[in-house]
Amino acid sequence: MHKVLGDKRAIFVLLGPALLVYSLVMLVPIVWSLFYTVQDGNPITGFTFNGFANFTKFFQDTAAWDAIFFTLKYALILTALQVIVGYLLSLMYVFWLRKGSGIIRTIVFFPVVLPTVAVALLFQRLFEAAPTVGPVNSFLGILGVQNLDWFGTPDASFWVIIAMDLWRSMGFYAVLLYAGLVDIPDELIESARIDGASGWKLIRTIILPLSLPVLLSSIIFSINGTLKVFDTVVALTNGGPGNATTPLTLYMFRTSFAYGDYGYGSTIALMLTILCLLFTVFIFRSTRRDLTKD
Repeated sequence: MHKVLGDKRAIFVLLGPALLVYSLVMLVPIVWSLFYTVQDGNPITGFTFNGFANFTKFFQDTAAWDAIFFTLKYALILTALQVIVGYLLSLMYVFWLRKGSGIIRTIVFFPVVLPTVAVALLFQRLFEAAPTVGPVNSFLGILGVQNLDWFGTPDASFWVIIAMDLWRSMGFYAVLLYAGLVDIPDELIESARIDGASGWKLIRTIILPLSLPVLLSSIIFSINGTLKVFDTVVALTNGGPGNATTPLTLYMFRTSFAYGDYGYGSTIALMLTILCLLFTVFIFRSTRRDLTKD
């Protein structure tokens, strides 16, 4: 094995095909997209160099800022809910259900594998107000609350999207965090209990610090995924009502492929990439500072 790994020709033969495919699928489109950011036009009409006009347009575009606001609001709220609910479920799996948690984990995880369109259609029926009244409005009617047009107002549409994505994803984060919790030695937990730590004190002083690495990974995974939300919004509200639930990804898609402005669309994509990098760096630096203080 050492001879093979020490042979540069063998390394090239083994890794060359994979690197070639990766370059064609990932690196070439990235470089091509960066080229578009300083261009105006599309493949049909042709491209003309316009310098940094696309970036100037982005910072002056009110629709882009509305999309940024929705994206940040959605990402921060859903990330917090995904990680908190997932962590609570993982604690329930480990300390309450224990060996009998397998069936519950499977049931909670099941929405993760469902198609996005199917889940969106389900939630459209659940929150339907017209022409038929959905189960949610029927239940509210029993409580004496007037039927709500969940997809006709920006705030209501936003919270329906949050509810749908939380229901779809909480099982994944519960399993991810569960994997981190089961690696904590049982002897350490028993020693803490003997010393008088139980309940919230045990979680705060022992479980939470030891599960911090997987918790950090979950936060980074979640924030990057939620900042790039696309399919759930398209399937459920298509950015409506109006543009109230339009994230940067959908705004970029419409700009590029509906309006044929590849240059400005690539600029929006680049700004989204920078936004994801900034959040990731901020989370890493914040946790590193906390570890240094400790």
